[in-house]
Amino acid sequence: MEPAELAAWLRLLLTPGLGRVGARRLLSACGSPQAVFERHRMDDVPGLDKIVAEHVAWLQASSHHHAIPLGDERYPAELLHTEDPPLLLFALGDAELLKHPLRVAVVGSRNPTAQGELNARQFSQALAASGACVVSGLALGVDGAAHEGALAAHGKTIAVVGTGLDRVYPSRHRDLAHRIAQEGLLLSEYSLGTPPLAPHFPQRNRILSGLCQGTLVVEAALQSGSLITARLAAEQGREVFAIPGSIHSPQARGCHALIRQGAKLVESAQDILEELHARPVGQATPLGGGASAAPTEVSEEERQLLDALGHAPMGFDALQARTGLPTALLQARLLELELAGHLARQPGGMVQRLVHT
Repeated sequence: MEPAELAAWLRLLLTPGLGRVGARRLLSACGSPQAVFERHRMDDVPGLDKIVAEHVAWLQASSHHHAIPLGDERYPAELLHTEDPPLLLFALGDAELLKHPLRVAVVGSRNPTAQGELNARQFSQALAASGACVVSGLALGVDGAAHEGALAAHGKTIAVVGTGLDRVYPSRHRDLAHRIAQEGLLLSEYSLGTPPLAPHFPQRNRILSGLCQGTLVVEAALQSGSLITARLAAEQGREVFAIPGSIHSPQARGCHALIRQGAKLVESAQDILEELHARPVGQATPLGGGASAAPTEVSEEERQLLDALGHAPMGFDALQARTGLPTALLQARLLELELAGHLARQPGGMVQRLVHT
């Protein structure tokens, strides 16, 4: 892109009060951002030229820094054909992933159960190992586990964020964001310096779903941003998948609601790949490699305890009442099962069985 064209795109994006809809109308009428400013006199905004220059400097600082406007050959066709495509995408990393033939969004709770987090990691690892690009939002919980799972498979992942690309939110994911920039792609419609404002995250969800052929919801409460993403995916004509959970878990109710509304119930990554008519690319790596150790075998007594625990979180007193085991013996067996990777501690003194797919 020529410097003058890039500067015009940036000026169009950064002009206060114009917005995406207004900018697209001007582009439709005038044909190009340069023509917009030639035909329509716009009052000079104090400091705008300086901000544009700062963005140009950032883009020129590295071959991994990209600005991809509407009409650019790198702009993903799936996103272009949505109702509200971004005017311009800022990208950090491998921009070729925007042309990846199979992208799957993996989203869910910021506070998942231990099983939900494990599901997100393992599903994403299996999808990435089969050649899919895993797309998520870099948030805590399911999003972070999805990116980690894809990276553990030495696969590809895209993080769609709600800030400028010179910021990382949440800060806890700083190292993860750097790894994604090196091995995958960070993507945002927001200019440099944009802070993590609450309205930005529902807005970025339309990009997340719009990039992908399908969206998997791992865990979600009934009032959840993940359900917004699923709704947007359905409105965009994309497949929606959901993992069922315990009827007693609040984090499963969003997925159950989606399934009642027509989302496809899935039990494995292969269910998703088959639905999207994907074919594995190369040899899949074993699940758990680099993500979590495979669980050890259990004794008959431990198996009975796991059966008594079931698959929903349970408190110690309730489990003891169900098993009749003495306190010391039950505590010892729970510790052994936790160390062996068969269960995890939950807030409030609860324990939950883990199922490794």
